[in-house]
Amino acid sequence: MTTAEGLPDGGTPLNRYDAEDGASWDRQVVWWDAAFVGIVVLTAVALPLSGVTGAALGIALGAMAALLVAYLLWGARAARTREQGPAVAYVVVLIVATTVSTAQASLATLLLFAAFSQIFMLLEPARRAALASAVLATATAFGIAFQGGFDLPTLLEAAPQMVVALAFALLLGLWFATVMRRSDERARLLGELEEAQAQLAESHHSAGVTAERERIAREIHDTLAQGFTSVVTQAQAAVAALDRDEPARARERLLLVEQTARDNLAEARALVAAFAPVALQDSTLAEALRRLAERFTAETGTPVRLEVADGQGGPAPDPTSDVVLLRAAQEALANVRRHAAAHTVVVRLDLGAGVVRLAVDDDGTGIAPDRPEGIGLAGMRDRVRAVGGWIDVGPGRDGGTRLEVRLPAHELPEHEAS
Repeated sequence: MTTAEGLPDGGTPLNRYDAEDGASWDRQVVWWDAAFVGIVVLTAVALPLSGVTGAALGIALGAMAALLVAYLLWGARAARTREQGPAVAYVVVLIVATTVSTAQASLATLLLFAAFSQIFMLLEPARRAALASAVLATATAFGIAFQGGFDLPTLLEAAPQMVVALAFALLLGLWFATVMRRSDERARLLGELEEAQAQLAESHHSAGVTAERERIAREIHDTLAQGFTSVVTQAQAAVAALDRDEPARARERLLLVEQTARDNLAEARALVAAFAPVALQDSTLAEALRRLAERFTAETGTPVRLEVADGQGGPAPDPTSDVVLLRAAQEALANVRRHAAAHTVVVRLDLGAGVVRLAVDDDGTGIAPDRPEGIGLAGMRDRVRAVGGWIDVGPGRDGGTRLEVRLPAHELPEHEAS
């Protein structure tokens, strides 16, 4: 429902509600229209049947006809829009037409059933409707008295009837105003709730899109970007071998380029399909780490030793943890390739009871204290935190750099593992 002025009890502007609320109110008003027209028509038919004839009947019917026209022009519109200008104009005609009709025939007081209800439905705030009801009751009392010659005894006889009618109308009207106010408030709150839900859904959607973009960026960095770096490195080594007239060495490097490119292509297809690492699709984490170490050794000439310590009775890492640990190892070895100038690397996987540890140690130059953290390490931290883990990067025991990741070895909730 919509309103242009305010609540029935006091002038606080209401918001316009959605189309569904407006349509529901319009359907209800149709019944008000039918009831009002029915009362007016039945009263008009009852007048001649009760013996009202001549000028009195013509004046009464004319007043009721004017009332119907006023409702068509102003009342029906005000009932749907709650605009107070048309509402006041119609109520003025309503009071005058009802008074004129009752002055011609007491049976016309039947119109009061519709008149009092319409006043409280159309006028806002409620005190304005109460005042208009008092005016209508007083005018109707004078109209009834007019039939008896407009003397004091007749007026005193009609007054109690109108007082009772007014009291009943006020009680009914105030109840009606309270119901309408609560209906308006409920519609307003529902509108605000739907708006808040829409904003929350949009916020969650935006957060989800941002998180997904970050995840895709990390996946691309940890897979395709590192693979392409390896391709470039091996291609440069092949060119250098050809320049030195070492075709066997060049062929070896080109074979590594081909293998790395094939792996990258498989990773790209996996990213498109389900973002699952190819290395983990048909093997365990330890097997994937072993292949990673062997390929790194073949590409760089730097030996990588893999050590796997099985825990006693501890649960195996879940698939999500496998992905996080594999990506951490890939990032650590990529940093060794680019920055460490290491002679040996040790990758240790410890499947302990309740905790899975991955440590990557190299004997290279180490990390400069003032070196800014790159996107790869930042992405790795995000991955580890997302599964409730811990990561530390710092100097190794015997020089170089040590990266250690610890993750809880338990099944993650389904919504986190998805």
